[in-house]
Amino acid sequence: MNFNRMMAVARKEIIQIVRDSRSLAIVVLMPVTLMLLFGYGVNLDLKGLPVYVLDRDGSQQSQDLLKHFQASSYFHIVRAVNDYGSITHALDDGSAKLAIVIPWNFSQRLSEGGTVEVQALVDATDDNTANVLIGYTQAVVQGYSAEVQTRWLSRHGQQIQPSPVGVETRTWYNENLESSAFIIPGVLALVMSVIGAFLTSLTIAREWERGTMEQLISTPVSAMEIMLGKLTPYFALGMFDVVLCALIAMDWFHVPFRGSFITLLISSALFLVVVLSLGFFISVLAKTQFAASQIALLVTFLPAFLLSGFLFSIEQMPAALQWITRILPARYYVSVLKKIFLKGTSTAMLSADLIPLAVFALVLAVLATRAFHKRLT
Repeated sequence: MNFNRMMAVARKEIIQIVRDSRSLAIVVLMPVTLMLLFGYGVNLDLKGLPVYVLDRDGSQQSQDLLKHFQASSYFHIVRAVNDYGSITHALDDGSAKLAIVIPWNFSQRLSEGGTVEVQALVDATDDNTANVLIGYTQAVVQGYSAEVQTRWLSRHGQQIQPSPVGVETRTWYNENLESSAFIIPGVLALVMSVIGAFLTSLTIAREWERGTMEQLISTPVSAMEIMLGKLTPYFALGMFDVVLCALIAMDWFHVPFRGSFITLLISSALFLVVVLSLGFFISVLAKTQFAASQIALLVTFLPAFLLSGFLFSIEQMPAALQWITRILPARYYVSVLKKIFLKGTSTAMLSADLIPLAVFALVLAVLATRAFHKRLT
C-alpha cells in the first residue's frame, strides 16, 4: 500500500467535504444541535407538576399537609377549587396532573388519633409520569403522617417508638438524580452514527452517480488505498466531534467526567471504525446516494436511538429484543460512555464492552474490504 496515493484520495475527499455545504453542516452543526436538543428537550426530571386542591376541611391541619406539597420541588399547587367539577375539568384539559381532595373530617380524625384517607386523582395518560406522581404523593403524605403521629403521642405522654427497620439511601454516580447526566453521554453514540455511517455511505455511491468511479479505477490506486483514503477524513472528523461533544457535556451541561479521556478516545475510535466500515459497505452495495443514506439511517441511527440503552433500559425490554441488542455495536458504546462519564470505570473493567466493539470493528472492516473492488461491475 502506497501512503502517498492514499493521502491523495484523502485530500480529494476533504475537498469534496468542503465543497458540500450539507456535509459540512452535518459535521459541524449536527453534534452541537443534538447535544442541545437532547440536553434541554429530553428531560426525565419531573418537577413543578401542576396540582389542583379541593380542601373540604379548611383547617390548620389540612393547610399543614398542603404546605408539605408546596415545599416539595416536584409539585406546584396551581389552584384551590371548591367542587369536583373544577377538578375534573382541570384533569381533562391538562391544567393539572394531580388533584388532592381533603375530606371534611380530616382534622377531627387526626385529633382523635384515628386514620383518614386523602384522595389523590392522577392523570395517567402518561403512565410513567403517573407512577412517579403516585410515589411522590405517597412520600409527602407519609412524611406528614409521621409528624402528626409524633405530635399526637407527645401530647398524650406516650413514648415514641422508633421504626424497627429503616432505609438510609445513598445515590452513587448520579448524586443529584439528573436525567441529563444519564442522557447526554449517550448522545455521542447518535453523533458517531450520523457522522460515521451516514456520511461514509455516500462516498462510493457519489462516485458512481457522478461518473468519476471510472477515473478512480483507471488510476494505479489500489482498492485498499481508496477505502482508507476516503474513510480517513471522516475518522478525523468523528474524533473531533467526540472531543467537541465531551467538552459540551462537561462544560455546558456539567455532566461529571470521572474516567480516563484516553479510554474515551480508544472506545470512540473502535466505534468509529465500526460505523465507518458499515457506511462504506452500504455505499458499495447501494450504488445510489439516496438508497445508501436511507439504509445507513435505518441500520445505525434508529437502533442507536431505540435499542442501545441510550434512553430505554435494555433490562426492561422483551427477552427477544434483549438478545437483538447484543448484535448492535451502539449498545456496547453507550454502555462504555455512561461508565466512563459517571462511574469512572477503568479500561480493564470495560473489557465486556470493548471486546465486542473490537470484534465488530474487525468483522465490518473485513466485509467492507472484501466488498469493494476496482471494477465497473
